[in-house]
Amino acid sequence: MQWQNVKAQIESMWFHHFRARHFMGTSSYVSRLVIAAATASCAMLPTAQAQDTSKPLRIVSFGTSLTNKGGWQVPLQTSLAQCLNRRVEVLKVAESGATSDWAVTHIDDVVRLTPDIVLIEFYGNDAAINRMMTRERSRANIATVYDRIKSQLPQTRVIMTRMNPASGIRSFMRPLLEWYVDMQRNEALTRGFEYVDYYPGWAKLNKDELATAIPDGLHPRPDVAARIVTSIMTPYLCKGNG
Repeated sequence: MQWQNVKAQIESMWFHHFRARHFMGTSSYVSRLVIAAATASCAMLPTAQAQDTSKPLRIVSFGTSLTNKGGWQVPLQTSLAQCLNRRVEVLKVAESGATSDWAVTHIDDVVRLTPDIVLIEFYGNDAAINRMMTRERSRANIATVYDRIKSQLPQTRVIMTRMNPASGIRSFMRPLLEWYVDMQRNEALTRGFEYVDYYPGWAKLNKDELATAIPDGLHPRPDVAARIVTSIMTPYLCKGNG
């Protein structure tokens, strides 16, 4: 299934005026229910990797503080190992406060780990107005990241992930957040890469639960982040691979 041929409806309502914007986005591709994405044929591992279960399945999470301090890697590793009945490693190449400028300079760190799967998220800090990251530079950077990974790790699955919503001042500092999400996702999909959206998991929380789960408006509590990431990414990666 070619992800670039999948269309999505544009969501235009805000959570409590902008709730739908936070949780569904304004995407030109499907971002409503990530479990629906798990039914796609791209959820299959490359044949050679799927057959070689003597080695751990190696996943590298490549991103910002949402990756560096997210606390979801070990729970995801455990969940996937149980589901796939094989050893799994979930490693990190991440930096708190990083933008796609940092990502470009650390591609080699990812490549050296020879991952089977790379999970990528850099849209959030690129979208922050205090980072002065133009849309053109963000697009060029993420294109470089995707192209170099595709060139140097041609058998590796690359999955862009949409993490958690922002609120309060963290949201106001990212007025064009959805544009950055859409752009980086589209750059991934046009290269045959994948996209997983965690927002449906966060959308199950009510306003008070969400405030407790993301107390500073941007960085989730690790236990909640781990629960949501594993509940969505585990079935996505395990579908057809058990």
